[in-house]
Amino acid sequence: MQLPLNIPQLDRFSDEELVRFCLANPDLKIERDETGALYIDMSPTHLLTSSNNSELNTEFGLWNRKTKAGKVFDSNGGFFLRDKSMKAPDVAWVRRDRWDALTPAQKRSFPYLAPDFVLELESDSDNINELKHKMEKWLANGVRLGWLVSPRELQTYIYRPGQSVDIKSFAETLTGDPVLVGFETVLGNILEV
Repeated sequence: MQLPLNIPQLDRFSDEELVRFCLANPDLKIERDETGALYIDMSPTHLLTSSNNSELNTEFGLWNRKTKAGKVFDSNGGFFLRDKSMKAPDVAWVRRDRWDALTPAQKRSFPYLAPDFVLELESDSDNINELKHKMEKWLANGVRLGWLVSPRELQTYIYRPGQSVDIKSFAETLTGDPVLVGFETVLGNILEV
């Protein structure tokens, strides 16, 4: 569950202040929306959600290790987006050429970069409609492919710019083409519900 954080002395953190705030509070998952509001993830996920998130990161990591096509990031990796928000998806992937174009300092911070792919995994405390809205924000900021994985509904919502949302059941094969070239998975085979 994400809760808004109000800091009366500040209207808005600058990007540099936000990075320092996150570094000073490494046990908190912090995001900022486009209005400057900060949101803190207040509780750890249940073990089932944690396990499923680990399985998803492993799936993308194994594919990426074979293809060497880019970099995979877990839920601790934040991205500054063009709408002035800073978001951290459960899984993100950035193409190799875009990663290589970042400076060492950018790689050690939150880069001004929309991932090519993001995945949000619904947890027990999440509101599916809020997650759908978050996925639309990801696309509006330049993400080329997004998956919203709902273990409750046993389906994945697939987001692509300029297209209607596609829905696949956990029994169906998900493919990442053309963004994640050659990536395929059946979530029913790797996730526990």
